Amino acid sequence: MQQADGHFTLRLARDLRDLTAAQRLRYRVFVEELGADGPMVDHDARLEQDGFDALFDHLLLIDTRRDAAALDDVVGVYRLLPGAALMPGERFYSEGEFDLSGLRATGREMLELGRSCVHPAYRGGSAMLHMWNFLANYVLSRGIEVMFGAASFPGTDTALLAQPLAYLHHNHRAPESLRVRAIGPSAQCMDQVAAGSVDRRAAMLGTPALIKAYLRLGGFVGDGAFVDRAFNTTDVCLVMDTAQMSQRHRRFYERKHG
Repeated sequence: MQQADGHFTLRLARDLRDLTAAQRLRYRVFVEELGADGPMVDHDARLEQDGFDALFDHLLLIDTRRDAAALDDVVGVYRLLPGAALMPGERFYSEGEFDLSGLRATGREMLELGRSCVHPAYRGGSAMLHMWNFLANYVLSRGIEVMFGAASFPGTDTALLAQPLAYLHHNHRAPESLRVRAIGPSAQCMDQVAAGSVDRRAAMLGTPALIKAYLRLGGFVGDGAFVDRAFNTTDVCLVMDTAQMSQRHRRFYERKHG
C-alpha cells in the first residue's frame, strides 16, 4: 500500500532503515521536545524505541526532497496495530495504562493507534490530513470497526490540566459499550472540575491540536487519565467508531480543501 501526492509519499515501513527513520523522528519530537525517556531509548543513536515496535505497522509520511541516507526523509509517523495481528497472550500497548476489556468484549475488529508525531517544519499544514487519508484506506482494507489509542497532554501535573480533562470527561466520554478506564496507581480522575464550572475556552486552549482533531472526527475519551512520568505526559484513551469517523473525515477534509 502506497500513496503519493506531489513530493510526499505515504507507505508502511518496509525494513529496518524505515523503522530507524521513524524512531529518529520520534526521538526528535518525544524526547528532545517533550522530555520523554524510557529503558529502550537510545540517546547516542537518537532513537525512541520500545518493545512494541516489532508488533506494529509503521505508517510513514516521507518528503522525497529530504535526505533518506541521513534518515531525514520521514516527517510524519503513526504506529498501527490491528487486533487481528496479536497472538494469544499478546496485549495492546495501551493495556499498560487502560482496561480494554469492554472493547475486547465487543468482538469488533480493532486497531490501536499510537506514537503519532509530525516534524516541526510540517505542522499546521497538510501532513496530518495526508496521514489520515492513508489511514482511512488502511482501515477499510482490513475491516477495522473501532480505533483507539492513548493521546497525550504534555506534562504530568494534572492540576494544570484540570480544565481540559474535565471538559473531555463531561462532554466527550465514550458510550458505556466503548468506554475504557485508566488503571493502576498512575490513574487520575478527569472530573476534578464540575460540569458547570468548566471554562470551555480555557479547556480548548489547553487541549493539543491532535486531540481536538480526533474529537471533530467523532472521537470519544474513556474514564480517567494516566500519568506517564517516563514519557512526561498525561494520557487519555481516545476511541472512534470507524463508520462515524469515515463520514466526518470526508466533511473535515472537504472543509480544509473546499
